[in-house]
Amino acid sequence: EVLHSSSPDPLRQTLQSVQSNRQEEIRATIQALNLRQLRKAMSVLRSAEIIEIEATDNSLPVAMDASLKLGGLGKRCMTSAVAAKAKAFAATLTERDALLLISCDSRSERLLDTAREHGAAILLITCDRRSPLAAQADHLLLASNRAQRIVDTDPAPSLLSSALLVEVLYYLLLTGEDLS
Repeated sequence: EVLHSSSPDPLRQTLQSVQSNRQEEIRATIQALNLRQLRKAMSVLRSAEIIEIEATDNSLPVAMDASLKLGGLGKRCMTSAVAAKAKAFAATLTERDALLLISCDSRSERLLDTAREHGAAILLITCDRRSPLAAQADHLLLASNRAQRIVDTDPAPSLLSSALLVEVLYYLLLTGEDLS
């Protein structure tokens, strides 16, 4: 039996809403990129001997992906889900190294002080330009966070725009083009 309905399929509407929201999140992230900061971040990543890539909150999958991608390009990278290990490794960073911190909520400061003490450059991917972490980072890349538009009760921020910025960094390092 085939049911004919004049109303649109609610599942299709939900899928289209998710698609539209994610497309807008990607557009907003790319549009808001500060090209000067991006160029400086690329310079730091190109010259860094070691890159520690860490995450706060639920951003660990993005940090692990970044470590795999940049490591695949021959960069010496480290990431850890264990906070004590990450902090201990940050204590070994020097002015020739970098800390790439990925944080959707930008509330954790556990690695910044340690990395800064040893002179490592600090790059931050975040959704919150007014956070304490953003004020302390040497280089700031802002990600859009539009997750709350889809589900009002979902407190977890979207990882899409942070992952997109990792893709941008990876692509720019992969191509090796001087875009200055």
